[in-house]
Amino acid sequence: MADQLIRATAANGGIRAVGVITTRAVEEARRRHSLSYVASAALGRAMSSGLLLASSMKKEGSRVNINIKGNGPLGTVFVDAGLDGTVRGYVQNPKVELPPNAIGKLDVGGAVGNDGYLYVIRDVGYGYPYSSTVELISGEVGEDIANYLATSEQTPSALLVGVFVGKDGVTASGGILLQVLPKAAENPTLVETLESRVSQLKGFTPLLQQGKTLSDIFRDLLGDFDLEIFPEVQMVRFDCGCSFDRILGALKMLGAEELEDMIVKDGGAEATCHFCGEVYQANVEDLTQLIEDLQQVGI
Repeated sequence: MADQLIRATAANGGIRAVGVITTRAVEEARRRHSLSYVASAALGRAMSSGLLLASSMKKEGSRVNINIKGNGPLGTVFVDAGLDGTVRGYVQNPKVELPPNAIGKLDVGGAVGNDGYLYVIRDVGYGYPYSSTVELISGEVGEDIANYLATSEQTPSALLVGVFVGKDGVTASGGILLQVLPKAAENPTLVETLESRVSQLKGFTPLLQQGKTLSDIFRDLLGDFDLEIFPEVQMVRFDCGCSFDRILGALKMLGAEELEDMIVKDGGAEATCHFCGEVYQANVEDLTQLIEDLQQVGI
């Protein structure tokens, strides 16, 4: 099934529902960064969460950054996702592997750590980006994102994200986000019903492995709440905007003296993009041109 995102409403517009499949995007990230099993699961959950959060933004070019800094061995987990369906991300320590947790699943919570912070930055395309910080409660990513929505945005939310990683790589990944909007949030029965239904699911990836589509999942959860599934299907993909020109721009910021030192000691420079793992080589001629550019402007 292709990576995609769909939207729906229920309860006369009182419930907002978004579902996303990110299997290919997360596999691309796993391959590019040579991620371990648990690192693939952690980053994949964050990638799906980022796309789900970005889906509610309005202005073209809007993006969401998720930065998870826990006390686990994975270190930083960072994701950049856009309203346009593009997503990228990285893990600080991609080779970390842990034994399964007590219920036999990948120990994402142990790898991320439950002591630390979740930072969410929303760039709405104009003005200053909106930033929010909450403490981690489990390190399981999905639970922490749901806690952020409840505490920072004060929106009752049910979030379920998952990644299945096998010997052949990522074979299922994605998630769903259900939010009770203000006009329906005063109905405690509605909120409790949604939370109960989501909690009864044994995970998101088993649903995909059973052959269910996002629309099927929505019907199972919200079919009796006047569900309306929007016809538009948005394609989702791993995408990084890095380029050789951007790398040269970053090198120029080091200054002429540092660039000259690179020429003498290393005969050039090598830079690796954190987000996609692409390696760029700048030779002596490239660095010399940067130095000349700096000298022309008196730096």
